[in-house]
Amino acid sequence: MAIDMAASLRRLGALAEVPAVAAVGARFAEGGHALALVGGPVRDAFLGRPATDFDLTTDARPDRILELVRPLADAHWDIGRDFGTIGARIGGQTVEITTYRSDRYDSSTRKPEVAFGDSLDADLSRRDFAINAMALALRPGVTPQLVDPWGGVDDLLAGRLRTPASPEISFGEDPLRMLRAARFAAQLGFEVDEDAREAMRAMADRVAIVSAERIGDELGRLLLASTPVPGLRLLVDTGLAALVLPELPALRLEIDEHARHKDVYEHTLTVLLQAIDLEGSRGHGPDLVLRLAALLHDIGKPGTRRIEPGGAVSFHHHDVVGAKLAGARLRALRFPSDVVKPVAELIRLHLRFFGYTDGAWTDSAVRRYVRDAGDQLERLHILTRADVTTRNRRRADRLGFAYDDLEERVAALAEEEELAAIRPDLDGEAIMRILDIRPGREVGEAYRMLLDARLDEGPLGPEEAERRLRAWWSGRG
Repeated sequence: MAIDMAASLRRLGALAEVPAVAAVGARFAEGGHALALVGGPVRDAFLGRPATDFDLTTDARPDRILELVRPLADAHWDIGRDFGTIGARIGGQTVEITTYRSDRYDSSTRKPEVAFGDSLDADLSRRDFAINAMALALRPGVTPQLVDPWGGVDDLLAGRLRTPASPEISFGEDPLRMLRAARFAAQLGFEVDEDAREAMRAMADRVAIVSAERIGDELGRLLLASTPVPGLRLLVDTGLAALVLPELPALRLEIDEHARHKDVYEHTLTVLLQAIDLEGSRGHGPDLVLRLAALLHDIGKPGTRRIEPGGAVSFHHHDVVGAKLAGARLRALRFPSDVVKPVAELIRLHLRFFGYTDGAWTDSAVRRYVRDAGDQLERLHILTRADVTTRNRRRADRLGFAYDDLEERVAALAEEEELAAIRPDLDGEAIMRILDIRPGREVGEAYRMLLDARLDEGPLGPEEAERRLRAWWSGRG
């Protein structure tokens, strides 16, 4: 990739002048300790990306770090003290300062046996990738010095991800780094070098020692990248996806000789890309719920695939099956319920629109579509549009025009009837008062009867709703 070295050097110099960084640098120098910015902010200076985190490393031990930083800090914390890390808030900026480390790993766990070190180069050698193993040594009054013992600048120029140590050692120590390789491939558009790819294939089963929470976190970060597909392909091609998200490689269904159904795996990646494009064009930022729904919307197909008489391929009820599978997988990866529930609901609803092209929906059907989508309506609009990947331009245009029409009808009805807040014309209190009954099953049945009438016919008004309610009650005997 093209890197303007002169601009990069200016950005590196500016990092050293960030007030919190400069203050800490001066304080540590006065105390006789080395200090360096490390990792992400140094890498991002070359890539022209703004620094959001200020991670520093030093030869000072945690107690000494705390002693030096306390007088400067508006607030400080030592939750990572056992790992050598002290955090502080200085003048509105957050810094984390960590003692040089030379950790040792047990092969049965990715938790290191923390060992403090005395060398910046040795500390950098334990980083995940060479592009993250660069440091900016800070010396007040002296031009900051770039420390790059593992060729991180060369890798940035080449658009390459490579481990400082051999990938077998690096991934063996911390298998989460294999997932981070996929995430950085997505975020930066870099290629993982072949030695690292081979190690990922050979060592994929090591990911079993990584907690579900950390796996889910890495997958979420990968999906929120501007172009997540290269990272997803890497996970599938190396066999990692079969272990952490097996529903994705399972979409690579064998296509029959007459190609009666499309490649579901490639279709899924296309849907994800189209959802991301629509997400931006409709004014939304990166949306994890939408992207998970796009990625998982067809995972019910492998289990529902049937060859019909005549050779046609069907996937009946894959929406319902897929919603259940997605919910189970996301819960296993410890995603929160406010992600799991809407993803599953979007998958359950993603086929609903396709009946619209078979014949004009009544206003009642449109109201029900809106009611069932609830607060996921905008995401459902995007997912449904993104799910059109046919190469038949006439069919694609027909579906696009049909969804334009549906959205226009939704907007018109919403303006007339406040669709997002559809309620029966009578609430539970009114139902109990009119029928002179106490809370119970009958109230719920009456409420649903009035809601169905409201969806079918639009607003009834209180008087007509009361008449319908009394007739319904009388008819029950």
